[in-house]
Amino acid sequence: MIQIIEKQLSILFPRREHLHVLSCQIPNTLERRNLLYRLVNPEKNWRTIESIFQLVIEGKGNLKKINFLFLPETCLPFEKLTQALALLDQMRPNTVTVIGLGPIDLATYRDLLQSFAEDNQEALQSVLEDIDSSDIEGLPVNSCMVAVKEQDGRMRVFFEAKSHPFVGEENLDSDHNLYRGKIFSLFRCSPSCFNFMALICLDYAYRDLYQSNISVIIEKANQLFFETRQRLDLLAVIECNPKPEHSAFRDVANGFYGEYLERSPGVNDTVTLFCNASEETLCTGISPGATFGHSSVLLHKNHKIEQIDMDEYSTDDFGGLPVCRLRFGAATRLYYFNLPFFHELDPRTTRTAIKIHTVFKPHQEGWIRVNSDEVQREAAAVQKEKKVAYSRNIRSIEGRSGSGST
Repeated sequence: MIQIIEKQLSILFPRREHLHVLSCQIPNTLERRNLLYRLVNPEKNWRTIESIFQLVIEGKGNLKKINFLFLPETCLPFEKLTQALALLDQMRPNTVTVIGLGPIDLATYRDLLQSFAEDNQEALQSVLEDIDSSDIEGLPVNSCMVAVKEQDGRMRVFFEAKSHPFVGEENLDSDHNLYRGKIFSLFRCSPSCFNFMALICLDYAYRDLYQSNISVIIEKANQLFFETRQRLDLLAVIECNPKPEHSAFRDVANGFYGEYLERSPGVNDTVTLFCNASEETLCTGISPGATFGHSSVLLHKNHKIEQIDMDEYSTDDFGGLPVCRLRFGAATRLYYFNLPFFHELDPRTTRTAIKIHTVFKPHQEGWIRVNSDEVQREAAAVQKEKKVAYSRNIRSIEGRSGSGST
């Protein structure tokens, strides 16, 4: 099973302020060639990714406050990695970017780890041991990159190989023809006391006969809590998933937040973020009727969020789970919102745990805000409906009280 390695980051987030996230639900197109998946149109993917990076670098308005940038699984063409890193190096300090790399083979992944060996020693050693034990250099690898711009401007680059294939790769997994990563990173930020992990899609749900990835993560988070009184603050899952609300994901979320067998203080206040590809995604091997999109954010049920039902996003409890869920739509969108910092999770506070700042939609070669007037009108209509229902309930209660007194 997986091994979790602690990685220390020099990150200084704003004190006494919530953190800002840009979650990018963008399209992807994959096809299978000779047992390997390839990006059908890497130039189109790169233009989309580049436009997002430029948007963050320009930082108009409060976009300059972005702390975390998430993009889906398998979206960055490997041949564009150098250009991507050059743009990421222009990001503001204290910015973390998580993005999935297009499929590569194990020999290429090994060379990549060697190029960034300083930050990837454990993963590199694991790959070298695997290659030494078998002739597997041609195995496909599904990986992600975590690029961190530290507070002094230093660029740190980490890579993580997926431990389980996505739905289009499951035919490869039947004969173990897909490399499985074994090293996961727990990023610990100081002087800001913030801890986070990044997973690739089914790594969140994967288990074998003896252990599950998520139980290993919970055990590590509990160890962190009991030894340091810190916790896992953020668990980010990037996806290219045609079934983002599959029962397997729902079951894991239920166990993660439910405390059915034991107390899990290390993850009680964890924010779980799912960043999926949009509904325009195409992938060979996917059954008709599959629906991408519906990225989401989960919080424990104790951290109430306002009930909202709008075109762009809504809130619910994920079908009766012990969570509060912010659920986005399926269209191509950039969602800019805040993460609650630990002090905002105090149940006595009047602050909103999660606030949507802006939703962007594609426009020509860039991005524009979804009409804020329309969003505000819809929100006002929802609030008006709530007030009417509240007034109706009050009159009903008063009527019953009056009839009882006579």
